[in-house]
Amino acid sequence: MRFTTIIYAEDGPVGIITLNRPEDGNMFTAATCHELRDCIEAARRETRTRVLVLTGAGERFFCIGGRKDGMEDTTLYAGTLPTLEMYEAIEKCQKPIIASVNGFAVGGGNVLQMVCDVTIAKESAVFRQVGPMMGSFDAGYGTWYLEDLVGKKRAKEIWFANPKIPAREALAMGLINKVVPDAELREATLAWAREIAERGAFALASVKAAFHARSGGVAGLSRMAHDLLLRAYLDSEESAELREAFAAKRSPDPTKFGR
Repeated sequence: MRFTTIIYAEDGPVGIITLNRPEDGNMFTAATCHELRDCIEAARRETRTRVLVLTGAGERFFCIGGRKDGMEDTTLYAGTLPTLEMYEAIEKCQKPIIASVNGFAVGGGNVLQMVCDVTIAKESAVFRQVGPMMGSFDAGYGTWYLEDLVGKKRAKEIWFANPKIPAREALAMGLINKVVPDAELREATLAWAREIAERGAFALASVKAAFHARSGGVAGLSRMAHDLLLRAYLDSEESAELREAFAAKRSPDPTKFGR
């Protein structure tokens, strides 16, 4: 696949997605949202990679939100930045996705790292929500996920007062998982990704789906049942016996059930 706003590369079992608009803070546009969605969907359908990494180009910005460049001037869907499409792609992807925060993660960029499964950041990274300062807000992923990570009182403070949160403080409050020296971010990220990639792919997918079942409602539960539990059942002796009995128009053998 060819992209204009992101870069995709593979390092063994690790797929690396880089937001590639450093001249504009790696802000996502409608094209970025769609490209990130499509890239993750493509990775979900192949078995070369076991873990995905999401990061930003350059040394200063992970992502500082979104722009509506090139979109229609309308309040209808054509004028709405499709951020939910990339958030949903991250959630439903069966592979763990690591946010490797290489600088400022602000607004939608902070929400983007929160939606990823785990986050590692360099020492100089900064996290912030600035929506109310600009008359905007994120009433879904940006609030519910933040509350889950840092608690209701702290989440409200982050949204109401919009403080700049250094990486070490973000780690202490549970907003992210790891902090490493700036020069070590790439190698530390890849080392962590390779470690996770050594775990059972089916087990990782099942664990991720179990978390998504809680937050994703019917979509999350369906992912758990359809993609994982149902697939495991279809490989069982019980399922095979039922299919064979149906095809042969005979009664199934119940001694083969539940084994």
